[in-house]
Parts: sequence; C-alpha cells; structure tokens
Amino acid sequence: MTIKVDTVTDAAGTGAPNIPDGVTIAGTALASVNQMEYVSSAEPPSAPSNGALWWDSANELFQMYVNNAWYEVTTIPPPVWYGSRGLFGGGFSTTTDTIDYVTIATAGNATDFGNLSSARYALAACSNTARGLFAGGSPNSIGNKIEYVTVATTGNSTAFGDLTKVVSYLASCSSGVRGLFAGGTEYDPGTGGSADTNTISYVTIATTGNAVDFGDLTVARDGLAACSNGDRGVFGGESTIDYVTIATTGNATDFGNFFSAKSYLAGFSSDVRGVFGGGTNTNIIQYITIATTGNATDFGDLTVARSGLAGCANGTRGVFGGGDPSSDTIDYITIATPGNATDFGNLTVGRKYISACSGT
Repeated sequence: MTIKVDTVTDAAGTGAPNIPDGVTIAGTALASVNQMEYVSSAEPPSAPSNGALWWDSANELFQMYVNNAWYEVTTIPPPVWYGSRGLFGGGFSTTTDTIDYVTIATAGNATDFGNLSSARYALAACSNTARGLFAGGSPNSIGNKIEYVTVATTGNSTAFGDLTKVVSYLASCSSGVRGLFAGGTEYDPGTGGSADTNTISYVTIATTGNAVDFGDLTVARDGLAACSNGDRGVFGGESTIDYVTIATTGNATDFGNFFSAKSYLAGFSSDVRGVFGGGTNTNIIQYITIATTGNATDFGDLTVARSGLAGCANGTRGVFGGGDPSSDTIDYITIATPGNATDFGNLTVGRKYISACSGT
C-alpha cells in the first residue's frame, strides 16, 4: 500500500501540526532516526551502528564503525600560523602604538583593536592563531621587547619577554608552536652603533619568556620579510632567499633568489606557496613554492607601489597593508591564483614600517 501526502496541517487547518513524542518509523523513534552516533571513551561502544564515530581516548585515535569493524580515520588539523583575523601593529607616520584589524575573508576598512605598550615602528609579528606577538623595532629603548595580544579579543598588548638583541627592520614567521625572529638592524647599546645582523632567535609562542638563539641567516640584512608552511620558515630580502626547519635549531640554507631584488617588502603564505610583495617602492608581487627550493616567480602587481608594508593571510587570501609613502592602503590576492591585487579597504592610520600577523 502506498500513501501519498501532499500537505499536513493542524486540526484547524491553519498551520503545521505539533506531533507529540511517540511517533515511530519502522519501529524506531522518530527522534532517533538519522542521528549521528558519537562516543568518546577508552573502550569501544558495545553496540555501534554502521557509521558510528568513536574517539578512542585511551589512544587518541578517531575511528568509524563500518561493516562490523572499527577503522581509524586520519584527520588533518588546519594550519596554526594563520587565521581569519588580520592584525596590523605599530608603524611610522608619526610613530604609533596603534593595532587595528580586518576580517581577511571580507573586504572593508580596518577597525581599532587596541594599542601596543609603546609606540614603535620597524617591528615584526607572528602568531599561533590564538596569540599574536609583536617584537623589536624602533626606538632603540624598546627594540628588544616582545609583547602579545589575544587575537580573538580586542585590547592592549601585554609584556611577553625580550629578544636576544636590540633589533629593528627584522622579519618573523612561525610554525604555530615556535615564533622565529630574524635579521634586521642591530643596535649596540655600548657603542651606540648599528649594523645589519644575521641572527635568528625563537620563542615558544604559548609560553611567555625571553627569546633563545636559533642560528644564523646566510646573509646579514635588514628590511627582509618571512613566511612559513608550518615546517619550513623562509626569509627573503635584497636578492637572497634562505630557509630553516623551524622545529630544529641551526643555520639557514640557501633557497634561491628573488627575480627582482627588494628590501622592506612583506610576506605571507598558504601551506604551499609563499608570497612576497612590494619593497623599495615597487608594485611587484613574487612567489615561491615553500617545500621546493628555487627562485621566485612573478605573481602580479600591488594596487599601489610601496615599501615598508606588512602582510598576513588566512591560508587562502593574503592581505597587504600600509607602506611608504605613508599609506593606509590595504589590498589582497588569492594566494593560489597569480594575478594583480585588488583593493580591500583602508587602515585606521596610514603608516609605513608596520607589522602584521593573523589569528582566529
């Protein structure tokens, strides 16, 4: 027998009926039909249905029940060095302590986030998605300071620790666990002199404290930029690109060269591709495949030629902000697709020698 029903209404014929509990389909309560089974326990469920999910808490494994057997499900967590919110901190028009933010997936003007502990420029930033770090910069009195914010919660920064040196115009990247700070102009408090440095230092982002020596770049330089695929950290500036394995301390290795030598540029990445934009008043964007050494390739052009800008990404879209001439310009690209940048919006304060990171 087949019953065809086009419309079901209540007794008054004015709307949908309110069916009380107790309705069954093939002997199964309606409330239980098509419900996903999920259990978290040290032992497997005693009577699972086909397709049931089990978090094996004893072995930290995710499993699915298929045709009378449990099968381990492999999961790939999202990368933890970028996120949906982009932060831009510090900079120079007049030296500022401003931090502002954007939602990377949605074009629009930046919004005030809070303030750094002191006005500074020529600093660097990185994140583990939850926490964003800002380090180094000018003036020299605070050029060894690291501070942090919680990316999801607007507010002012908090002291984190100190870099190994007083340094400005440096670059930073992270694995989501370690944050690396490299290169820049080192200031010597004893002599009052300064010179480019090849120093790389690192911190554990989740734990406040001072930075520790990591190793050395292949070439001392300032005005460089960095990116990461979570495993490998890449530093590029002037014509040189070099890299390190973030989890293993040691000196950098040659990666390749920019096709157009630039300083004071910005960098960001997906988990595959690293992108570098601007520098020395150019509009050039160039890219590399992070896992494979080699020279950079032309990507496209920024909307405005500038240097001293900063970049951050959500893994799909990369955003460039600020620059010299002192600019409030924000533009963006889709990392996987070479092409010219598109206007995104404006920073709350136009400035150059700015830093950026992203989180969620």
